[in-house]
Parts: sequence; C-alpha cells; structure tokens
Amino acid sequence: MPEYVQRTYRRAVAPDLVTFEVRVMQTDLLIAAERDLSAPADEIVRACRAELETYIARDPGFKEALRPYRPRADAAGLVRAMAAAAELAGVGPMAAVAGAIAERVGRGLAADSHEVIIENGGDIWLQGRRERTDGDFAGRSPFTGKLAVRVAANLLPAAVCTSSGTVGPSLSFGQADAAIALAGTGALADAAATAIANIVQGADDLAAAIELAQAIPGLLGAVIIVGDRLAAWGRVELVRTAT
Repeated sequence: MPEYVQRTYRRAVAPDLVTFEVRVMQTDLLIAAERDLSAPADEIVRACRAELETYIARDPGFKEALRPYRPRADAAGLVRAMAAAAELAGVGPMAAVAGAIAERVGRGLAADSHEVIIENGGDIWLQGRRERTDGDFAGRSPFTGKLAVRVAANLLPAAVCTSSGTVGPSLSFGQADAAIALAGTGALADAAATAIANIVQGADDLAAAIELAQAIPGLLGAVIIVGDRLAAWGRVELVRTAT
C-alpha cells in the first residue's frame, strides 16, 4: 500500500498571494489568490460535486471504470472533460477528477483574481501572468525537497499533476515515487500522470514511461522519479530549490 503523508507541502505557497482552504466532503483544496475567495470557491466546488454525483447516480459504470469510458450523450461538461482526457491517456475517467475540479475552480475565480493557484491533493492548476514553481514531492526519494518544476508564464494557464505508487491514498498500479505531468487542462494532466505512474514498477521502466508521455496527445511534458533516478521530457524546466 502507498505510504500516507500529511500535506506538509502546503506550508510553502506563493508569498505574493492570499491562501485559504476549501473543504467539501472528500474535496480538499488549497487556494492562493489575490484575495480570500472562500465563498465563491466553495460554491464552485459544491456545483462540481453535484454535477458529478448526479451523473454517477445515473451511470455508476463511469465511477468504476479503470479504462476509457464513453459517457452518455447528455453528460454534463465536467463529466465529458474527464472522459475525453481519460480516453487520450488510456485510463478510467475518475483518474482525471482532481485535476478537472481544480481547473474548474480556478477558471471560476478568474473574474475576481488574475493570479490563481489551486492545489487538489498534489494536482495543481495555475493561471495568471507570473511564472510559478511547483516543488516536487516524491516521498522518500532523495529528490524530494530539492527539485521543482518551473512553469513559464507563457504556458499559463496550465496544470501540473502528480501521481505516485508509493505516497498517498490514490489508486496506482505502479511504483513510481512521482509521475508529474504538465498539460493545458487539469483533466489531461491528472489522467496522464496516472497513466504514466501505472506502468512504472522500477527504474528500468523510466524510458517506457517517457515514451508513453510522448504518445499522449496534448501533453506538454513529464517528469518521472523512482528512488534516486529521474527522467524528464517536454516543456518542463527543473530547478533546484533552496535548502
């Protein structure tokens, strides 16, 4: 079973923004914006959950699928976005839920704040005019706390999502300490991170993981960490963090 680690990484957030948390049932967001937008963020989260839960009640196979799943023609926008991203990555649609909700909340707050960061269990949505740096968290890997992914301003809005087979409660079939995906949508970054992490059983799988990342349409880049080994591809810039 993956090791569960408390979200101590939430202590380090953009110092130029106001941070606050929004929790609705299993959804637990850390948000950074130009001012406290807890109330509208809470409304958006509740709307997302209602949209998804209403659909799953009519089509429970959507939640249970571990492979791409075609939703009903009358499915709501969030459901369609998750399904489309899962199809591209070759995983079940629920693999895209955290990233999809993070993006929906971020876009919903755009009218009230130019700069917005949404963190949803390691899946991050970034929007604004400033480059941002996302510190990597890879469990017991020696890279944890020493490397970060810098996202250039010209790539925003974008999502940086992480899946792990050794850290956290999320389902993964692999043993990657971290599989990080960069994409222009939250759903695709989340689904891609899951797909990449699923095929990594050890350091010997890093090359195959990069090949998979390169084959996912729309993916901008990826980083895979297994112990003291790392592989990266695409428009990801790795930087050292201050120690």
